[in-house]
Amino acid sequence: MITHPDKVLFPDDGITKGEVAAYYEMIAPLMLPHVRDRPITMERYPNGIENKGFFQKHVSKGFPEWLARVEVAKKDGTVHHALVRDVRSIVWMANQNCVTPHVWTSRVPALFHPDVCVFDLDPPEDLAFETLREAVLALRDLLQEAGLASWVKTSGSKGFHVVVPLDGTADMGAVARFGHRIGALLVSRHPERLTQEFSKADRSGRIYVDMGRNGYSATFAAPYAVRAKRGAPVSAPCTWEEVEQGLARPQTFTLRTMAARMAAIADPWLDMAAKGQSIT
Repeated sequence: MITHPDKVLFPDDGITKGEVAAYYEMIAPLMLPHVRDRPITMERYPNGIENKGFFQKHVSKGFPEWLARVEVAKKDGTVHHALVRDVRSIVWMANQNCVTPHVWTSRVPALFHPDVCVFDLDPPEDLAFETLREAVLALRDLLQEAGLASWVKTSGSKGFHVVVPLDGTADMGAVARFGHRIGALLVSRHPERLTQEFSKADRSGRIYVDMGRNGYSATFAAPYAVRAKRGAPVSAPCTWEEVEQGLARPQTFTLRTMAARMAAIADPWLDMAAKGQSIT
């Protein structure tokens, strides 16, 4: 049961907490295979997205007994992350005013062996889409040169996430080093358009190739997650053809359009988990 379903979380769009929960219940069949058993960090907005939200890793009080959790080490102790294993877990998070669940690149019980490597291409606000599109396709082509297939999703924010499914043999450190090297090579080929400079002041209008999603306890926006932006855009898996043709842009898909998309093409990432690859 959703408490206060009429609470407005997206004021400009009139999207309520009940509508967000209904979206997650609807999308769960597509979402669950991609998030199951990954530690979750909840991005919560109790007073709507126009007010300050917060990130919650630790699930300590008020959770139902049936909610799966995992205890992981941190610098000064441990954290109990929620795990998603069924529809009610996703709906429970929505009831906590969680707009965006963020997930690890690994799953229980193999938390130190990721099954995906995530490349986050983060452009400046005013960048032309064509420049971003060319960069994303250049990354896909570089990964192909390395013998690796990749999948893509909109970030729901400014850029794209490119994901390489892994076979789980490499540990987290090896995956992070691999991602950084691929990112560095991509930047070296396109230094006028791409950068790995962490500071925005040093990027000079270039696209940031962010490889920070692959370290221990780092997260990325879950596939099919709603983002806390006007219009309720979704971080939606898409096809490379849609990116090539400009049909999939960072905020193309939204909470209110995903039902039609789901009916039309189902899950573009349906077979990704079965395509795990070695980076060694």
